[in-house]
Amino acid sequence: MRYDPNCKKCSRLEQFLTSTKVKYPHYFCKPVPSFGSNSPFLLIVGLAPGMHGANNTGRPFTGDHAGILLYKALYKYGFSNKPESIHKDNLKLINCRITNAVKCLPPENKPTTGEINNCNTYLANELGELKAGSIILALGTIAHNAILKAFHLVRSNYEFSHGSRHILPNGLILYDSYHCSRYNTQTKRLTEAMFFDIFLTITKERGK
Repeated sequence: MRYDPNCKKCSRLEQFLTSTKVKYPHYFCKPVPSFGSNSPFLLIVGLAPGMHGANNTGRPFTGDHAGILLYKALYKYGFSNKPESIHKDNLKLINCRITNAVKCLPPENKPTTGEINNCNTYLANELGELKAGSIILALGTIAHNAILKAFHLVRSNYEFSHGSRHILPNGLILYDSYHCSRYNTQTKRLTEAMFFDIFLTITKERGK
């Protein structure tokens, strides 16, 4: 199982979703499922749903600032039929799926280690469905580490850095990028050109 809409493993997150639902009764406020192709060439792993993004819409990176650059890149490099994802519509991903290391909205966008670990089974199951030669793109250190944990790999052998490429034992390839968060893009830690370069490299990988 890659997703359980009724998961209650993390009491802090469950309570936070309950209180958020009271404040925003029209929001999704449940564990957010992955979105996209069932047999993707590219699996993108983010951190967790954003308060007014995926936690509102029920679709990863939809309706929040982080999704602006991500969906622009996906469209530019042929992984999406539309360049923006503001709300749940008829946008489709092509040979691509988006998921998160943590399925539920965490307070201040900061899941605890225990919460990341509790959700790792779902990520491991999703990763286990990928075919050899598929690409995984980790957006940020937490996603990177969650992927390694899912494969029972030692972190020191696969250090995170923007643009790095790691060959995993099962024939999958892991790329790393800084997260396309508001903070990273506004401070220019991650520029559009830097992010596009990652996707350009991935598309070249597909052509090998």
